[in-house]
Amino acid sequence: MSKPSPAKGLIALIRLPYWMMTGGLALLTAFAILKGNFTDIDTFLGSMNVGLVALITFFSMSFIASGGFAINDVYDRESDKVIKPKRPIPSGVLTYKTAIAVSAGFFALGLAMSLLINWIAFAILAVDSVLLLIYSYLVKRKSGFAANLLMGILTGTAFLYGEATVTGTVSLISLSLYPIAFGTIGGNVLRDIFSLEGDAKVGYPTLPQKIGSISAAKVGGVFFLLTGLLSPLPYFIGGFTVYYLPLILMWSVLLIYSAVRLFTSASTVAAIRKYERIVTMSMMLLIFALIIEAIAGVLL
Repeated sequence: MSKPSPAKGLIALIRLPYWMMTGGLALLTAFAILKGNFTDIDTFLGSMNVGLVALITFFSMSFIASGGFAINDVYDRESDKVIKPKRPIPSGVLTYKTAIAVSAGFFALGLAMSLLINWIAFAILAVDSVLLLIYSYLVKRKSGFAANLLMGILTGTAFLYGEATVTGTVSLISLSLYPIAFGTIGGNVLRDIFSLEGDAKVGYPTLPQKIGSISAAKVGGVFFLLTGLLSPLPYFIGGFTVYYLPLILMWSVLLIYSAVRLFTSASTVAAIRKYERIVTMSMMLLIFALIIEAIAGVLL
């Protein structure tokens, strides 16, 4: 079997599909907050076209995420030889020096693009960049659960960034969306259960290793429960309209159901995987809820 091309290795390094869950989430948040009112966007340049702001919002957030993925692969290159030998660096498709250059380039591009919008947007991505470096260099190796928490914190900044790019501020609206990121923490805890054997081989101190898979599944369930209970919050604080509610309430029900099942019947890895998949697949309801909120102001 031939070795993948450097181009394919680069795509694998920067996790291109994740751009929809980073830059895409920030962009959807921006549009949902604006509700079609694009006439008074408060940006660093003042006269920026909304399309340009949208592109910068999407790509700047995505580039920072890719910079984080690339530097994580650099620090994981030895452990990946054991548990993920097909990753670009251990497979020899890319050198670790190339990965460092790619990471630095994406961080620099993302930060430079955010600076074109406003200082608050730049500050959010600058903090994200520092946290991603800390995550890869230190946190992941010291405490798997702390790493789970940190990834949730980073996911939530997409909401803050989305608002900052189009309003020049961070308000209660994007802060009320932030608890949705708790679901990311729960999902990462459950995925550590699935990679328990590999993580043990390379010495990653994940939560399932410390308290067992069943107890860890319950911890994941707690974060799903919190997400389910708090995801309608943007409506109740008056930031979003009633059109946000139907799909987000459906998502809340699925999250709460999965959490309860993890509390009561998560006795096998297969059962845990079932509810993790329910939560992951149902995230499309969140995406569609934001889309409906964004277009409601235009159509109604």
